[in-house]
Amino acid sequence: MKRVCVFCGSSRGRKPAYAKAARQLGKTLASRNLGLVYGGTNVGTMGELANAALEAGGEVIGIVPRRFGRRRMAHAALFDLRVVDSLHERKGLMAELSDAFIALPGGLGTIDEIFEMVTWTQLGLHRKPCGLLNVCGYYSRLADFLDYAVSEGFIKKPHRSLILVDESPDVLLKKFDEFLSD
Repeated sequence: MKRVCVFCGSSRGRKPAYAKAARQLGKTLASRNLGLVYGGTNVGTMGELANAALEAGGEVIGIVPRRFGRRRMAHAALFDLRVVDSLHERKGLMAELSDAFIALPGGLGTIDEIFEMVTWTQLGLHRKPCGLLNVCGYYSRLADFLDYAVSEGFIKKPHRSLILVDESPDVLLKKFDEFLSD
């Protein structure tokens, strides 16, 4: 792995632990010489993540739709900020530049982005690990739902195993290494 794409929120969420986890993940990626690819803004957990990675000397690539850049949400301190025309183009470029994908706690956009990448793995469009950083149990109910979908016959067990889940950035990245070595 050279770069990890992180999907996260334009909000900080209710719990300070979410912003703390974003900062920790940014530092962890930089300490492992893993570049960060993310949504390119300076707000919410996105801003926390990028700032921590930059402060730790990491490579940070932001990809922002043109309409967000106009609202002055684009992160001004990035050396590599790519402005695209649409959210579809953003996801495509994120996938192209990244070797793995992590979702921090976030809203509908975060869920959409990580599930699209998992679907692309399921369909064989790429073979890149996808994971949920389960901060304060944020994704526990989603993981339970995915297990339920398996039991109901809507998701196959091998496809469920494409979504890795852990509370620790270090353990999640270790699971990514194991996924890639299989």
